[in-house]
Amino acid sequence: MNRRAPVLQVQDLSVRFRVAMGGVFRRSYQEVRAVDQVSFDVYPAETLGIVGESGCGKSTLARAILGLVRPRSGTILWEGDDLVQLDEESLRLKRREIQLIFQDPSGSLDPRMTVGDIVAEPLRIFYPSMSRLQVRERVAGMMKMVGLSPDQINRYPHEFSGGQCQRIGIARALVVNPRLVVCDEPVSALDVSIQAQIINLLNDLQKKLRLSLIFIAHDLSVVRHVSDRVMVMYLGRVMEVADRDSIYLQPRHPYTRALIESVPIPDPVRERARARRALKGDIPSPLSPPSGCVFRTRCPYAIPACAERVPELETLDGGNQVACLRHAELVEQWDSAAPVDDWPATHGAED
Repeated sequence: MNRRAPVLQVQDLSVRFRVAMGGVFRRSYQEVRAVDQVSFDVYPAETLGIVGESGCGKSTLARAILGLVRPRSGTILWEGDDLVQLDEESLRLKRREIQLIFQDPSGSLDPRMTVGDIVAEPLRIFYPSMSRLQVRERVAGMMKMVGLSPDQINRYPHEFSGGQCQRIGIARALVVNPRLVVCDEPVSALDVSIQAQIINLLNDLQKKLRLSLIFIAHDLSVVRHVSDRVMVMYLGRVMEVADRDSIYLQPRHPYTRALIESVPIPDPVRERARARRALKGDIPSPLSPPSGCVFRTRCPYAIPACAERVPELETLDGGNQVACLRHAELVEQWDSAAPVDDWPATHGAED
C-alpha cells in the first residue's frame, strides 16, 4: 500500500446535469448522473490511468477536478483545501498547480496566436510581473524540453503537424511548473506512431519534473504503458482500482476483464485462436441507470442480489479496490479456467 501523502484526494464526488425533455409547451427535466460517488487519490510523481467506454464519466470527472463544472456533492482536496468550496479567484490561483492537456491538439490552440504567445499565455496570466525577456527565455526552454525548436516561436499552429501541435499543448500546460497534469485522451486523435512519441515524451517529462498525472484514455494498452495505477469506470461509477500489473494479469471485476479481452493481439495466429467473450447489449442510458450494480445488465455473472445492492468499493489486501458482490468467487473461477490473454511487449508504445 502507498504510504505517501496524496497530492489530490477525491471523495464521494458526484456530478449531475439537468436535461430538458419533451416539447416546447410540455417540458420536463431529468438528471444525468455523469459522475456518481467517485473516490480516489493521486500520489506524488504517480500516473493514475482512467479507462472506460465512451460516456462513463471520465472527461466530466477531469472537468470537475479543474473546476470547469461544479459537482453536486463530494470533496476535491488539494493541499488541505477543498477546491469545491473555493471562490473563483482562489480556484484560479490553484490552477497554476493543476493543468490540462486537451484531446484535440489542433482545436485547442488559437489559430490567430503564434506558438510563442500560446505557450507564454499562462505565464502572463499567473506571473504578470515577469519581464518580456524572462517570459521569452522560459518559453524557449520549454519548447526545447518538448522537442520543438525555439526558432519556431513565431509560427502559427496551422504550420505544424498534429503531433507537433500536441507538443505545443504540453509545453503550454507545463510552462507554469504545475504539480498535477490532467491528460484528457491526449493521444486519441494522433496516428499510432505519433502516439508512441507523445507517450514517451510524457513519461520522460514526468520523471524529469516529478509530475503527477491523471491519464484518461480508451486504449488499455496505452494506459498500461503509461500508468502506475488504473481506475476503471462504468456509467459514472468506479468498478476497480489496482496497480497496472495486477489489473491486467488478475482483473477482479467482470467489466475490467471484458475490456482487457477486447483488446486485439498483434499476432494473427493467436488472435484467430482467442475465445471471444465480447460484452453483449448496449450501455444503459445515464438518465435511468440500472438499480444496484450499474453493470449488471451486461454482466454474464449477475445474480438477483446485484439488482438490489449497490456494491461498495472494497479495499483488498495490497490496497487494490473492487466494486463487485461476487469478486472473490469469480477470481477463483477465473484462476481455475483459462487465464486472461497475456500482453506482448508489442502492445502500446515502445520504451
